Amino acid sequence: MNSENTADGVPATRLADVVEILHGRAVSDPYRWLEEPDSAETAAWVRSQNDFTESQLSALPERQWFQRVLSDVLSAPRSGAPRKAGGRYLVSRNDGAQNQDVWWQGATLHELATGGGSVLLDPNRWSDDGTTAVLDVEVSKDGRTLAAVVSEGGSDWSEYRLFDVETGDPVADDAIQSKGMPPAWLPDSASYVYAAPVRDATMTGTETGATGRWRLLHHRVGTPESSDRVLLDHPEEPGALYLYSVSHDGRWLVVDLRIGTALSNRLWVFPLETQEDRTSVGEPLRVIDEDEAAFDFVRMAGERLLCRTDLHAERGRIVSIDLASFRQTGVADVTEVIPAGEGTLTFALAAGDELLLVRLSNAVPRIERYSLAGERRGVVDAPAGEPIEGRWWASPDDEEYFVAWTTPTRPSFALRATTGTNRLEPIPGLSVSSGADGAEDADITQAWATSKDGTRVPYFVVRPAGQEDVGPRPTMLWGYGGFGVVIGTDYYPALAGWLAAGGTVAIANLRGGGEFGREWYDGGRRAHKQNVFDDYIAVGEHLLATGVTGPDQLVLHGASNGGLLVGAVITQRPDLAAVALPNVGVMDLLRFHLFTFGAAWISDYGDPDELEDFEIAIAYSPVHNVKPAAYPATMVTTGDHDDRVVPLHSYKFAAALQRAQRGEAPILARIETNSGHGAGKGRTKLIAELADMLAFAARHSGLDVLGRDKASGASA
Repeated sequence: MNSENTADGVPATRLADVVEILHGRAVSDPYRWLEEPDSAETAAWVRSQNDFTESQLSALPERQWFQRVLSDVLSAPRSGAPRKAGGRYLVSRNDGAQNQDVWWQGATLHELATGGGSVLLDPNRWSDDGTTAVLDVEVSKDGRTLAAVVSEGGSDWSEYRLFDVETGDPVADDAIQSKGMPPAWLPDSASYVYAAPVRDATMTGTETGATGRWRLLHHRVGTPESSDRVLLDHPEEPGALYLYSVSHDGRWLVVDLRIGTALSNRLWVFPLETQEDRTSVGEPLRVIDEDEAAFDFVRMAGERLLCRTDLHAERGRIVSIDLASFRQTGVADVTEVIPAGEGTLTFALAAGDELLLVRLSNAVPRIERYSLAGERRGVVDAPAGEPIEGRWWASPDDEEYFVAWTTPTRPSFALRATTGTNRLEPIPGLSVSSGADGAEDADITQAWATSKDGTRVPYFVVRPAGQEDVGPRPTMLWGYGGFGVVIGTDYYPALAGWLAAGGTVAIANLRGGGEFGREWYDGGRRAHKQNVFDDYIAVGEHLLATGVTGPDQLVLHGASNGGLLVGAVITQRPDLAAVALPNVGVMDLLRFHLFTFGAAWISDYGDPDELEDFEIAIAYSPVHNVKPAAYPATMVTTGDHDDRVVPLHSYKFAAALQRAQRGEAPILARIETNSGHGAGKGRTKLIAELADMLAFAARHSGLDVLGRDKASGASA
């Protein structure tokens, strides 16, 4: 064992003599000891890395500039989509100065929009450092009880806390932990269904062990967790996950069963019966019992189950399944209601007697209205930007619905519509920011690059509004490319900060995502994962070839699976960019499945315990492909409470890069304490992290932010 410094001042990282024989191949893992998060040696390494990073960043005047600008950028008030429950309106709001969003309630929408109503939940009062967050809420059918999903320190582990909606007082109940998913209230408003991993103790967020198998359970408020009824448990399939919802008519619990993060799923339907204010859950109808395609529940229409599916329609369509017929025959008769059309159907919602479909045309969204019988009624007149999937509120019982909307420079703001019209309107007081009319202060164009295998890859170029095309500009290239996730022109604080500094942003729509349906997704996963990196490289080269940016101005940035993207690309093409910012990335593709939620990602990355998947993974795994080279200026960022992509990935990658760097550019590791994968990160920590990242990127890509102040006469 030994320690090596790679350059003056870079912290020493011990090299351990760890070699494993995997599928007949000797694989070295000299930084295996960094997998122990609570060891004194790892803690000392983290401190030394943060001290070194601070010594580098404190010398950058750009840091103070970005702290000031980001304080302004992130001070824009924001609002979620209102929701209705029990005759009341609820909405999450942030005045721009709060670490966490606050939940308000009011008797009318007008009351909430004009500053009235009362505070229901204020997590800013629950911790001194602003790291306690409410990730989601669900209100009981009678509108009396709210279940809040509460996370501490950025952990994915969260606790259900119940509150009386009228008074805001806590409701006594057993503390139940899950991993971010809200419960689904049953019609009796006294019990709910939830999914949670099996656990033996209260989890704190620093654990690295495998999360364990999930179960679906039925909990009655006021009873101990130990008495909860297990509805589903598949010990023979430890990767099984459960998504669930209760139909608006209160007759069915619809459960989506999938293995890990795969897009295909089974669909089981449990009958619900409510008598004497008590709901019981019957045995399931296994309506779809093969992982052949995606079946996403939308709503019930009488006895018909309406779903979005890619069965025989790789870009998506709406179908119905008659449950009465299924009960008689045991066969799911899938009948088309709305055929596949132009573009990709990414999700659908039910409002009143209409279906709202979000389709992408070359990655640009539009909202279409249909009747329950499949008759097209119109296209909603929406502003520029993106709807935020999962943050709408719509109900088959209500003609009014609300949409959370976003743009590259505007965080979430609320829009309102009703069925029977194509009008989607801002809500005064809840659509605040750069103008209640949705006016955009960035110019967006679309371009296409050609990947290594000839595939055309689209990307968006976003520039500050009115910025003249005066030649190459420092450009931040954002990408993801995985898990069927759609990447659009929505709000991401790092990109908004870069635009505020006068930089250009490029947003790549890579294979592995969901922009062009199942084939596009399959073309970027498992054996085809290299396509994602080739696509990203092609976009970077196209930006250079077309003069959007210059050879010393390109910044690569991505988070989570996007952090893997950046890590893989700089090990394959260290010459491509001036700066790399891999955030909370999956960097060890031979061991990712051993930690926390990692096994769920086998759907995208393959199983490294299988020879074929191992050979594919080791060819691009960032940790295993670091070799002596001149790497771009790189800042690897993670959080010590990231229990989704555990920080050991970033630790090992940063240590390997520091040792292998043969160029003059710095390799830094920035490890945020009491912080997780990203969800619920408070404003104070976010400003500090982004200011460091963007100051580092500006210094090494030539973005002259200090010159902007001089030109305007402003001072830092």
